[in-house]
Amino acid sequence: MTALNTSDLDIFERIKGNRGPLGQHSKESHGYYTFPKLEGPIGNRMQFRGKDVLVWSINNYLGLCNHPDVRKIDAEASAEWGMGYPMGARMMSGQTKYHEELESQLAEFMQKEDAYLLNYGYQGCQSAIESLVNRNDVIVYDSESHACMIDGVRLHQGKRFVYQHNDMESFEKQLVRAKSLTDRTGGGILVVTEGVFGMAGDQGKLKEIVSYKEKFGFRLFVDDAHGFGTIGEQGRGTGDFQGVQDQIDVYFGTFAKAMATIGAFVAADEHVIDYLRYNMRSQIFAKSLPMPIVIGAMKRLEMMRTQPEFKNNLWKIAEALQSGLKASGFNIGVTNSAVTPVFLQGTLGEATNITMDLRENHGIFCSIVVYPVVPKDVIMLRLIPTAVHTLEDVEYTIATFNKVKEKLMAGEYRGETIASWS
Repeated sequence: MTALNTSDLDIFERIKGNRGPLGQHSKESHGYYTFPKLEGPIGNRMQFRGKDVLVWSINNYLGLCNHPDVRKIDAEASAEWGMGYPMGARMMSGQTKYHEELESQLAEFMQKEDAYLLNYGYQGCQSAIESLVNRNDVIVYDSESHACMIDGVRLHQGKRFVYQHNDMESFEKQLVRAKSLTDRTGGGILVVTEGVFGMAGDQGKLKEIVSYKEKFGFRLFVDDAHGFGTIGEQGRGTGDFQGVQDQIDVYFGTFAKAMATIGAFVAADEHVIDYLRYNMRSQIFAKSLPMPIVIGAMKRLEMMRTQPEFKNNLWKIAEALQSGLKASGFNIGVTNSAVTPVFLQGTLGEATNITMDLRENHGIFCSIVVYPVVPKDVIMLRLIPTAVHTLEDVEYTIATFNKVKEKLMAGEYRGETIASWS
């Protein structure tokens, strides 16, 4: 083995001393605040460290994860096909009529000419963005776009301009910069935003964004991970809800939220999808999505389309939760989706004390979000309502949050360090 040159900083030595903004507290938080283990059947109540807890932290919007009809199809497909079939990438040996049928159903549902099935949401979204542009093109993107979109933008070898979140004045300024550049390069402009922003829960201003299309001639890519299945007619998503579905040039949806499984898709004009099939490296060189997941996704899509009670139940819970929190004086920001953030003022130490109190003494498990995801001295408790929650769950949670708020204001959660859980 070649000896290290001690005059240079070794990569591994560097990461010992700098674990990154999220990893800097890993020793104190791992296994409790980060990487916690929820156990038992997925639902509104699960087990955490041997205790029953009311869970507001599962991406299971429509409650399909453990629905008996879904479990039956998943089991039957697994028994018939196993998890290996088909073997190989779709371009080489992994194509099946079931993959094609699911794509056809998704395209019809999303009112687009064609759709392309993707193995994973994060990987697929990132790769689709990168594949659509060349070095002469410019990407204009929302500052609060999801990490998978940011990574896709970073892979772009041309220019990229960011606009302030949902700020149309800032958006127009960046479009002017982009248009000035593409007029010289001969490239085009791709605007990238979300349908529903997954942290704060506010919808992207798609209706306002598309009003700039005629003047600037851009194409619009929308990541609608939290909108697909939860809003719009039959759960068709944010574009449908805002009446601009036909103006979204590339629609990205994931199966990981409303459909509670693995996989994703993009839907667009036929020639765009055909281009992506032959140019998305993450799909060309990746094994095909296993058959049980494909067949299971078709069942979930059918239930989403034909059984409105799932979405109706989700919104019954979401509206009760959000209206109840607001009536109690909680700041839930500007959410206009099922995502329900609760903003409090406090330090990291207070945030961890609140979280421990909720989990250990009140049996409530929800996600805690702190700096650098939100500004310093802001604590965000992020709640994800689902169709399998109950109104009793909502009432108990609001009553508990009121107690927590009183204790926070009284200084009972003060602490300079992360609360010890071991």
